[in-house]
Amino acid sequence: MLEGIRIVDLTTVIFGPYATQMLADLGAEVIKVETPGLGDVSRYLGNGVPDPTMGSIHLNVNRGKRSIALDLKKPEDAAVLRDLIATADVFFHNVRGKAIARLGFDYDGCRAIKPDIVYVHGTGFGQDGPYADLQAYDDVIQAATGTTSLLPRVDGDPRPRYLPSLIADKVAGQYGAQAILAALVHKLRTGEGQAVEVAMFECFTSFMMVEHLRDATLDPPIGPAGYPRQLDPTRQPFPTSDGYVAIVPYTPESTARLLGLFGSAALLDTPEFEAAKAKGQHMPIVYTEIARQTPAKTTAQWLALFAENDIPAMSVRDLQDIRDDPHLAATGFFRHRVHPDVGSFYEMQPPVKYGAVSPRDIGFAPKVDGDGAAIRAELAARRG
Repeated sequence: MLEGIRIVDLTTVIFGPYATQMLADLGAEVIKVETPGLGDVSRYLGNGVPDPTMGSIHLNVNRGKRSIALDLKKPEDAAVLRDLIATADVFFHNVRGKAIARLGFDYDGCRAIKPDIVYVHGTGFGQDGPYADLQAYDDVIQAATGTTSLLPRVDGDPRPRYLPSLIADKVAGQYGAQAILAALVHKLRTGEGQAVEVAMFECFTSFMMVEHLRDATLDPPIGPAGYPRQLDPTRQPFPTSDGYVAIVPYTPESTARLLGLFGSAALLDTPEFEAAKAKGQHMPIVYTEIARQTPAKTTAQWLALFAENDIPAMSVRDLQDIRDDPHLAATGFFRHRVHPDVGSFYEMQPPVKYGAVSPRDIGFAPKVDGDGAAIRAELAARRG
Protein backbone atom coordinates (compact mmCIF):
# COMPACT_ATOMS: atom_id res chain seq x y z
CA MET A 1 0.00 0.00 0.00
CA LEU A 2 3.00 2.29 0.43
CA GLU A 3 4.81 1.10 -2.68
CA GLY A 4 6.91 3.91 -4.12
CA ILE A 5 7.47 5.64 -0.77
CA ARG A 6 11.14 5.78 0.24
CA ILE A 7 12.07 6.30 3.90
CA VAL A 8 15.63 6.97 4.97
CA ASP A 9 15.80 5.68 8.54
CA LEU A 10 18.59 6.96 10.79
CA THR A 11 16.98 5.68 14.00
CA THR A 12 18.21 3.18 16.56
CA VAL A 13 17.02 0.82 19.32
CA ILE A 14 13.21 0.26 19.24
CA PHE A 15 11.22 3.51 18.96
CA GLY A 16 12.25 4.51 15.43
CA PRO A 17 12.92 1.05 13.98
CA TYR A 18 9.51 -0.18 15.20
CA ALA A 19 7.80 2.77 13.48
CA THR A 20 9.55 2.22 10.15
CA GLN A 21 9.13 -1.57 10.35
CA MET A 22 5.35 -1.06 10.33
CA LEU A 23 5.69 1.07 7.21
CA ALA A 24 7.99 -1.46 5.57
CA ASP A 25 5.29 -4.06 6.23
CA LEU A 26 2.95 -1.84 4.20
CA GLY A 27 5.33 -1.78 1.25
CA ALA A 28 7.46 1.31 1.84
CA GLU A 29 11.12 1.05 0.92
CA VAL A 30 13.00 1.65 4.16
CA ILE A 31 16.75 2.22 3.95
CA LYS A 32 18.30 1.73 7.37
CA VAL A 33 21.40 3.86 7.88
CA GLU A 34 23.70 2.28 10.47
CA THR A 35 27.05 2.76 12.11
CA PRO A 36 29.78 0.85 10.25
CA GLY A 37 30.83 -2.37 11.95
CA LEU A 38 28.46 -2.84 14.88
CA GLY A 39 25.31 -1.39 13.34
CA ASP A 40 22.20 -0.49 15.32
CA VAL A 41 22.11 -1.64 18.95
CA SER A 42 18.73 -3.30 18.31
CA ARG A 43 20.65 -6.00 16.45
CA TYR A 44 21.91 -7.29 19.79
CA LEU A 45 18.53 -7.41 21.56
CA GLY A 46 17.94 -11.14 21.77
CA ASN A 47 20.38 -13.89 20.98
CA GLY A 48 21.81 -13.99 17.48
CA VAL A 49 22.82 -17.46 16.37
CA PRO A 50 25.16 -17.89 14.58
CA ASP A 51 25.64 -14.14 13.93
CA PRO A 52 25.46 -11.89 17.05
CA THR A 53 24.49 -8.91 14.87
CA MET A 54 21.30 -10.72 13.84
CA GLY A 55 19.53 -10.92 17.21
CA SER A 56 16.04 -12.34 17.52
CA ILE A 57 14.35 -8.97 18.19
CA HIS A 58 16.14 -7.44 15.19
CA LEU A 59 14.49 -10.07 12.96
CA ASN A 60 11.04 -8.69 13.78
CA VAL A 61 11.75 -4.97 14.24
CA ASN A 62 13.88 -4.40 11.13
CA ARG A 63 12.32 -6.84 8.71
CA GLY A 64 11.76 -5.77 5.14
CA LYS A 65 14.42 -3.03 5.26
CA ARG A 66 17.66 -2.46 3.41
CA SER A 67 20.86 -1.54 5.28
CA ILE A 68 23.71 0.76 4.45
CA ALA A 69 26.54 1.61 6.85
CA LEU A 70 27.68 5.24 6.87
CA ASP A 71 30.07 7.17 9.11
CA LEU A 72 28.53 10.63 8.86
CA LYS A 73 31.67 12.30 10.20
CA LYS A 74 33.40 11.29 6.97
CA PRO A 75 32.67 13.69 4.10
CA GLU A 76 32.29 10.89 1.56
CA ASP A 77 29.72 9.06 3.67
CA ALA A 78 27.85 12.27 4.49
CA ALA A 79 27.66 12.87 0.74
CA VAL A 80 26.03 9.44 0.30
CA LEU A 81 23.37 10.33 2.89
CA ARG A 82 22.72 13.62 1.11
CA ASP A 83 22.23 11.70 -2.13
CA LEU A 84 19.84 9.33 -0.35
CA ILE A 85 17.80 12.18 1.12
CA ALA A 86 17.51 13.68 -2.37
CA THR A 87 15.68 10.49 -3.43
CA ALA A 88 13.55 10.13 -0.29
CA ASP A 89 10.02 11.02 0.73
CA VAL A 90 10.80 10.75 4.45
CA PHE A 91 13.92 11.21 6.58
CA PHE A 92 13.48 9.88 10.13
CA HIS A 93 16.18 10.13 12.80
CA ASN A 94 16.48 10.10 16.58
CA VAL A 95 19.80 11.91 16.91
CA ARG A 96 19.73 14.75 19.42
CA GLY A 97 19.12 18.14 17.82
CA LYS A 98 22.51 19.76 18.37
CA ALA A 99 24.37 16.68 17.14
CA ILE A 100 22.34 16.31 13.93
CA ALA A 101 22.79 20.04 13.22
CA ARG A 102 26.58 19.68 13.55
CA LEU A 103 26.43 16.94 10.94
CA GLY A 104 24.44 19.20 8.60
CA PHE A 105 21.25 17.13 8.62
CA ASP A 106 18.87 19.32 10.59
CA TYR A 107 15.60 20.28 8.90
CA ASP A 108 17.00 23.30 7.11
CA GLY A 109 19.94 21.28 5.83
CA CYS A 110 17.71 18.49 4.55
CA ARG A 111 15.13 20.86 3.07
CA ALA A 112 17.94 22.44 1.05
CA ILE A 113 18.59 18.97 -0.41
CA LYS A 114 14.92 17.97 -0.90
CA PRO A 115 12.45 20.86 -0.48
CA ASP A 116 9.42 18.61 0.01
CA ILE A 117 11.05 16.19 2.47
CA VAL A 118 8.99 14.90 5.38
CA TYR A 119 11.53 15.36 8.14
CA VAL A 120 10.73 13.38 11.28
CA HIS A 121 12.70 13.85 14.49
CA GLY A 122 12.14 11.22 17.16
CA THR A 123 13.06 12.81 20.48
CA GLY A 124 12.96 11.83 24.12
CA PHE A 125 11.29 15.08 25.16
CA GLY A 126 9.67 17.95 23.28
CA GLN A 127 12.32 20.33 22.04
CA ASP A 128 10.64 23.45 23.39
CA GLY A 129 10.73 22.35 27.05
CA PRO A 130 13.36 22.22 29.80
CA TYR A 131 13.97 18.46 29.27
CA ALA A 132 14.87 19.00 25.61
CA ASP A 133 18.49 17.86 25.84
CA LEU A 134 17.97 14.88 28.16
CA GLN A 135 18.49 11.34 26.95
CA ALA A 136 15.48 9.05 27.04
CA TYR A 137 15.04 5.30 27.11
CA ASP A 138 11.98 3.25 27.96
CA ASP A 139 12.78 3.11 31.69
CA VAL A 140 13.31 6.87 31.83
CA ILE A 141 9.96 7.54 30.18
CA GLN A 142 8.10 5.06 32.39
CA ALA A 143 9.53 6.88 35.42
CA ALA A 144 8.84 10.36 34.07
CA THR A 145 5.19 9.60 33.25
CA GLY A 146 4.29 8.08 36.62
CA THR A 147 3.91 4.63 35.10
CA THR A 148 6.27 3.19 37.71
CA SER A 149 3.74 4.20 40.38
CA LEU A 150 0.96 1.98 39.02
CA LEU A 151 1.93 -1.44 40.38
CA PRO A 152 2.45 -0.06 43.92
CA ARG A 153 -1.12 1.28 43.82
CA VAL A 154 -2.39 -2.20 42.95
CA ASP A 155 -0.42 -4.51 45.23
CA GLY A 156 0.59 -2.24 48.11
CA ASP A 157 4.32 -2.80 47.63
CA PRO A 158 5.62 0.79 47.73
CA ARG A 159 8.62 0.16 45.46
CA PRO A 160 8.23 1.91 42.09
CA ARG A 161 8.46 -0.67 39.30
CA TYR A 162 8.62 -0.76 35.53
CA LEU A 163 5.98 -2.50 33.47
CA PRO A 164 7.88 -5.47 32.00
CA SER A 165 7.64 -4.36 28.39
CA LEU A 166 9.32 -1.83 26.12
CA ILE A 167 5.93 -0.20 26.16
CA ALA A 168 7.01 3.45 25.96
CA ASP A 169 9.29 2.75 22.99
CA LYS A 170 6.58 0.84 21.15
CA VAL A 171 3.85 3.38 21.85
CA ALA A 172 6.12 6.18 20.61
CA GLY A 173 6.83 4.03 17.54
CA GLN A 174 3.12 3.77 16.86
CA TYR A 175 2.81 7.55 17.08
CA GLY A 176 5.85 7.87 14.81
CA ALA A 177 4.30 5.69 12.11
CA GLN A 178 1.03 7.62 12.42
CA ALA A 179 2.87 10.93 12.12
CA ILE A 180 4.70 9.83 8.99
CA LEU A 181 1.48 8.68 7.33
CA ALA A 182 -0.32 11.92 8.22
CA ALA A 183 2.55 14.02 6.87
CA LEU A 184 2.58 11.97 3.66
CA VAL A 185 -1.16 12.54 3.19
CA HIS A 186 -0.57 16.27 3.69
CA LYS A 187 2.23 16.14 1.13
CA LEU A 188 0.03 14.32 -1.39
CA ARG A 189 -2.64 17.00 -1.00
CA THR A 190 -0.40 20.09 -0.98
CA GLY A 191 3.00 19.09 -2.34
CA GLU A 192 4.55 20.38 0.87
CA GLY A 193 6.97 18.63 3.16
CA GLN A 194 7.34 19.58 6.80
CA ALA A 195 9.25 19.04 10.01
CA VAL A 196 7.57 16.63 12.43
CA GLU A 197 8.58 16.06 16.05
CA VAL A 198 7.62 12.82 17.83
CA ALA A 199 8.55 13.06 21.51
CA MET A 200 8.50 9.87 23.62
CA PHE A 201 7.59 11.67 26.86
CA GLU A 202 4.63 13.47 25.38
CA CYS A 203 3.49 10.41 23.40
CA PHE A 204 3.55 8.11 26.40
CA THR A 205 2.01 10.70 28.73
CA SER A 206 -0.88 10.99 26.28
CA PHE A 207 -1.18 7.21 26.09
CA MET A 208 -1.17 6.59 29.84
CA MET A 209 -3.30 9.55 30.85
CA VAL A 210 -6.24 8.68 28.60
CA GLU A 211 -7.70 6.82 31.57
CA HIS A 212 -5.35 7.68 34.44
CA LEU A 213 -5.82 11.46 34.43
CA ARG A 214 -9.35 10.52 35.54
CA ASP A 215 -10.84 13.00 38.07
CA ALA A 216 -7.80 15.26 37.89
CA THR A 217 -9.01 16.16 34.39
CA LEU A 218 -11.37 18.80 35.74
CA ASP A 219 -10.39 22.20 37.12
CA PRO A 220 -10.57 22.18 40.05
CA PRO A 221 -10.02 18.40 40.33
CA ILE A 222 -12.90 16.38 41.79
CA GLY A 223 -10.58 13.51 42.74
CA PRO A 224 -7.09 12.11 42.32
CA ALA A 225 -5.44 10.87 39.14
CA GLY A 226 -5.67 7.13 38.54
CA TYR A 227 -8.42 4.98 37.03
CA PRO A 228 -9.85 2.93 39.92
CA ARG A 229 -10.91 -0.02 37.80
CA GLN A 230 -7.33 -0.54 36.58
CA LEU A 231 -5.88 -0.03 40.06
CA ASP A 232 -8.28 -2.34 41.92
CA PRO A 233 -6.19 -5.06 43.62
CA THR A 234 -9.13 -7.49 43.46
CA ARG A 235 -9.28 -7.18 39.65
CA GLN A 236 -6.82 -9.94 38.84
CA PRO A 237 -6.96 -13.32 37.07
CA PHE A 238 -9.16 -15.66 39.07
CA PRO A 239 -8.03 -19.11 40.29
CA THR A 240 -9.64 -22.26 38.91
CA SER A 241 -9.04 -25.84 40.02
CA ASP A 242 -6.22 -26.19 37.49
CA GLY A 243 -5.06 -22.67 36.58
CA TYR A 244 -6.33 -19.13 36.22
CA VAL A 245 -8.93 -17.40 34.09
CA ALA A 246 -9.60 -13.78 33.13
CA ILE A 247 -13.28 -12.81 33.47
CA VAL A 248 -14.69 -9.40 32.56
CA PRO A 249 -18.15 -8.61 33.95
CA TYR A 250 -18.06 -5.19 32.29
CA THR A 251 -21.75 -4.25 32.20
CA PRO A 252 -24.48 -4.50 34.86
CA GLU A 253 -26.18 -7.11 32.67
CA SER A 254 -23.11 -9.33 32.35
CA THR A 255 -22.37 -8.92 36.06
CA ALA A 256 -25.87 -10.10 37.00
CA ARG A 257 -25.63 -12.98 34.52
CA LEU A 258 -22.25 -14.08 35.88
CA LEU A 259 -23.36 -13.96 39.51
CA GLY A 260 -26.46 -15.89 38.51
CA LEU A 261 -24.26 -18.68 37.13
CA PHE A 262 -22.50 -18.79 40.49
CA GLY A 263 -25.76 -18.84 42.41
CA SER A 264 -24.75 -15.53 43.95
CA ALA A 265 -27.35 -13.20 42.41
CA ALA A 266 -28.65 -12.25 45.85
CA LEU A 267 -25.39 -10.38 46.42
CA LEU A 268 -26.67 -7.58 44.18
CA ASP A 269 -29.56 -6.87 46.57
CA THR A 270 -27.58 -6.66 49.79
CA PRO A 271 -27.31 -3.33 51.64
CA GLU A 272 -23.52 -3.62 51.48
CA PHE A 273 -23.58 -3.86 47.68
CA GLU A 274 -26.13 -1.06 47.27
CA ALA A 275 -24.09 1.26 49.49
CA ALA A 276 -20.87 0.50 47.61
CA LYS A 277 -22.59 0.91 44.25
CA ALA A 278 -23.82 4.37 45.25
CA LYS A 279 -20.18 5.38 45.68
CA GLY A 280 -19.01 3.60 42.52
CA GLN A 281 -17.02 1.16 44.67
CA HIS A 282 -19.00 -2.05 44.19
CA MET A 283 -16.77 -4.02 41.82
CA PRO A 284 -14.32 -5.21 44.52
CA ILE A 285 -17.30 -7.00 46.10
CA VAL A 286 -18.04 -8.67 42.76
CA TYR A 287 -14.41 -9.62 42.13
CA THR A 288 -14.06 -11.07 45.62
CA GLU A 289 -17.12 -13.25 45.06
CA ILE A 290 -15.80 -14.41 41.67
CA ALA A 291 -12.49 -15.41 43.26
CA ARG A 292 -14.42 -17.38 45.91
CA GLN A 293 -16.40 -19.31 43.30
CA THR A 294 -13.95 -20.06 40.47
CA PRO A 295 -11.83 -22.75 42.22
CA ALA A 296 -14.86 -25.07 42.01
CA LYS A 297 -14.30 -25.93 38.32
CA THR A 298 -11.47 -26.36 35.81
CA THR A 299 -10.54 -23.57 33.46
CA ALA A 300 -12.02 -25.49 30.49
CA GLN A 301 -15.31 -26.05 32.33
CA TRP A 302 -15.64 -22.38 33.18
CA LEU A 303 -14.75 -21.24 29.66
CA ALA A 304 -17.39 -23.52 28.15
CA LEU A 305 -20.01 -22.21 30.57
CA PHE A 306 -19.04 -18.59 30.01
CA ALA A 307 -19.14 -19.00 26.22
CA GLU A 308 -22.67 -20.40 26.45
CA ASN A 309 -23.74 -17.39 28.52
CA ASP A 310 -21.91 -14.62 26.66
CA ILE A 311 -19.48 -13.80 29.47
CA PRO A 312 -16.11 -12.41 28.24
CA ALA A 313 -13.38 -14.74 29.51
CA MET A 314 -10.07 -16.32 28.53
CA SER A 315 -7.64 -18.74 30.10
CA VAL A 316 -4.42 -17.26 31.48
CA ARG A 317 -1.45 -18.33 29.38
CA ASP A 318 2.30 -18.22 29.83
CA LEU A 319 4.40 -16.23 27.34
CA GLN A 320 6.07 -19.47 26.30
CA ASP A 321 2.74 -20.87 25.07
CA ILE A 322 1.60 -18.00 22.85
CA ARG A 323 3.38 -19.17 19.72
CA ASP A 324 1.29 -22.37 19.84
CA ASP A 325 -2.05 -20.61 20.32
CA PRO A 326 -4.65 -22.37 18.10
CA HIS A 327 -6.29 -19.12 16.98
CA LEU A 328 -2.98 -17.57 15.95
CA ALA A 329 -2.09 -20.82 14.20
CA ALA A 330 -5.36 -20.71 12.23
CA THR A 331 -4.83 -17.09 11.18
CA GLY A 332 -1.19 -17.70 10.22
CA PHE A 333 0.09 -15.01 12.57
CA PHE A 334 3.36 -16.80 13.31
CA ARG A 335 5.00 -17.83 10.07
CA HIS A 336 7.93 -20.21 9.93
CA ARG A 337 10.64 -18.96 7.58
CA VAL A 338 14.27 -19.62 6.75
CA HIS A 339 16.51 -16.55 6.82
CA PRO A 340 19.50 -16.87 4.44
CA ASP A 341 21.91 -15.72 7.16
CA VAL A 342 20.20 -16.91 10.35
CA GLY A 343 18.34 -20.08 9.43
CA SER A 344 14.91 -21.15 10.68
CA PHE A 345 12.88 -18.66 12.69
CA TYR A 346 9.30 -17.55 13.36
CA GLU A 347 8.11 -14.23 11.99
CA MET A 348 5.05 -12.35 13.21
CA GLN A 349 2.80 -11.21 10.39
CA PRO A 350 1.32 -7.68 10.25
CA PRO A 351 -1.71 -7.71 12.57
CA VAL A 352 -3.94 -5.53 10.35
CA LYS A 353 -5.50 -6.92 7.17
CA TYR A 354 -6.51 -4.74 4.23
CA GLY A 355 -9.25 -5.75 1.80
CA ALA A 356 -7.83 -3.82 -1.17
CA VAL A 357 -4.47 -5.58 -1.33
CA SER A 358 -3.30 -9.17 -1.21
CA PRO A 359 -0.88 -10.36 1.49
CA ARG A 360 2.73 -9.97 0.41
CA ASP A 361 5.97 -11.61 1.38
CA ILE A 362 7.91 -9.43 3.80
CA GLY A 363 11.62 -9.05 3.22
CA PHE A 364 14.09 -10.37 5.75
CA ALA A 365 15.93 -8.24 8.31
CA PRO A 366 19.23 -7.17 6.72
CA LYS A 367 22.81 -7.71 7.77
CA VAL A 368 24.85 -4.61 8.63
CA ASP A 369 25.53 -2.83 5.33
CA GLY A 370 23.94 -5.81 3.57
CA ASP A 371 22.64 -3.52 0.81
CA GLY A 372 25.36 -0.89 0.96
CA ALA A 373 27.06 -1.72 -2.32
CA ALA A 374 23.77 -1.96 -4.21
CA ILE A 375 22.47 1.33 -2.79
CA ARG A 376 25.70 3.14 -3.63
CA ALA A 377 25.55 1.77 -7.18
CA GLU A 378 21.94 2.93 -7.56
CA LEU A 379 22.85 6.42 -6.40
CA ALA A 380 25.81 6.53 -8.75
CA ALA A 381 23.61 5.48 -11.67
CA ARG A 382 21.08 8.17 -10.74
CA ARG A 383 23.80 10.82 -10.74
CA GLY A 384 24.58 9.96 -14.23
